[in-house]
Amino acid sequence: RGGAWHIQGGSSRVLPGPSRPFRTPHSMIARRASAAWAARSSVLGARCLSALHPKAKFSSKYFDVETVKMADQEEQVVRGGRNLFPKLPAALEGVKQLSIIGWGSQGPAQAQNMRESLEGSGINVKVGLRAGSSSMKLAREAGFKEEDNTLGEMYATISESDMVLLLISDAACVEEYQKVFKALKPNSTLGLSHGFLLGHLESIGAEFPPNVDVVLCAPKGMGPSVRRLYEQGREVNGSGINASFGVHQDVTGRATERALAWAVGVGSPYVFQTTLNAEWRSDIFGERCILLGGVHGMIESLFRYYESIGMSPKEAFKNSGEVITGPLTRIISHDGIRAVYESMSEADKPIFKMAYCASYTPSRSIIEECYDSVSSGNEIRDVVMASQRFDRYPMGIIDNTRTWKIGKEVRAEGGTPEQRKHVPVHPVTAGVYCSMMMAQIDCLYDRGHVYSEIVNESVIESVDSLNPYMHARGVSYMVDNCSVTARLGSRKWAPRFDYILTEQAFPAIDDKAPADEALFSKFLSHPVHDMLKTCSSLRPSVDISVS
Repeated sequence: RGGAWHIQGGSSRVLPGPSRPFRTPHSMIARRASAAWAARSSVLGARCLSALHPKAKFSSKYFDVETVKMADQEEQVVRGGRNLFPKLPAALEGVKQLSIIGWGSQGPAQAQNMRESLEGSGINVKVGLRAGSSSMKLAREAGFKEEDNTLGEMYATISESDMVLLLISDAACVEEYQKVFKALKPNSTLGLSHGFLLGHLESIGAEFPPNVDVVLCAPKGMGPSVRRLYEQGREVNGSGINASFGVHQDVTGRATERALAWAVGVGSPYVFQTTLNAEWRSDIFGERCILLGGVHGMIESLFRYYESIGMSPKEAFKNSGEVITGPLTRIISHDGIRAVYESMSEADKPIFKMAYCASYTPSRSIIEECYDSVSSGNEIRDVVMASQRFDRYPMGIIDNTRTWKIGKEVRAEGGTPEQRKHVPVHPVTAGVYCSMMMAQIDCLYDRGHVYSEIVNESVIESVDSLNPYMHARGVSYMVDNCSVTARLGSRKWAPRFDYILTEQAFPAIDDKAPADEALFSKFLSHPVHDMLKTCSSLRPSVDISVS
């Protein structure tokens, strides 16, 4: 490291190819179909872009709405905290039963959190599951029982509930939505923690029932994080996972209050407004990039790269996986992305800069492709089709490569997760990681997403929810405790990031390619640094405990 760090030379290869493209009638048809789809996607993109920002400001009779400065924009937020729990019954006026449907990634956390937050309110919190579901046993172990009317069959529970939080998998939503809609009581509230279903309905020209509210509360973290930080909130008020909220349809006139009450009740330290259109795009996209797929592919590629320049396997993993999930995660969580560079020695700063500039454009190219694939509806279709193949081709194990086997040994030998956070930061790892994070931020920024959504989907969810679990228990625990949509996306896109870094970024680093001064100057002066300062001021400084 530092002055003793060696960079070996590399070579660029250009594969020979025909001087003219080989064309067949089939390829012409494919090009015409592709052009037609591109034109249609362009129209859809223009139409949906206007739906990425909330159309109007919101107000609340029960919760204080603050206007905060986010770089050059203002946003409205609601601060959470256990001191607000006594206000929940009034905000949920008309709700006698609130049901949580599903027991996947979010279901257990949100059901237990809402039960605790509404304790003594008279509002019944009930879990609804498919008849015969293996999750019935798990729900009973968490204290939900048929005997006291807190556990029941899915559709019967929906039909008797005033507010229904539909937390079954995205693919199950696609399969079951017609039955769900039919079971909803008129003037009830349908709650979603992901806008995936809206994306599917738009793709087939269908809509939500016109006689119910449709609201969103999307915690910016996987279910175990939502539960663990809520539990830590018993000691530090306000500890929790940030959430976005949105009102897609307000029939009762109470949709905003109910959505905010849900977000506060599930333990969010701060709640910001978005739309369902913006949420499903940013969420499906983010988990395929820096949150899950991108960081997974990055660690695989960095591990092999470090071995190729002479590091031992364990040193290679320490300088890739351990650095990302330990010190980089801690620095960014507490002090922001720019602090990573500012905290480096004078000898390491030029190496960080070179690695950042060598990695940014390759990462950005995959990130842009991924956003287009999400926004066009392709990723939604992929998830639906993949889920239909699960009976024949289930998802495989993702920590079976040599990288993660070595990582398991490193974790076993390195002490507690807290002790392992203090390994030295390798400047190449830091530059590659920060460049991918910034490339994702720039993509969402250029597409017009609200600032809170940008920083939560690109930074906060990564360093405050997901990376700590990978640090403690490995990549599989992090990825496979997320939704099926996220798990599929991570498996699909991680190899793309692995490949692009190996083929483009690392050869440029080996060749000591000159840094792009304009690109790096943009990084240092980027408005995201001010956004992160504002977000940090809205929550208690509590690191998630994963022990």
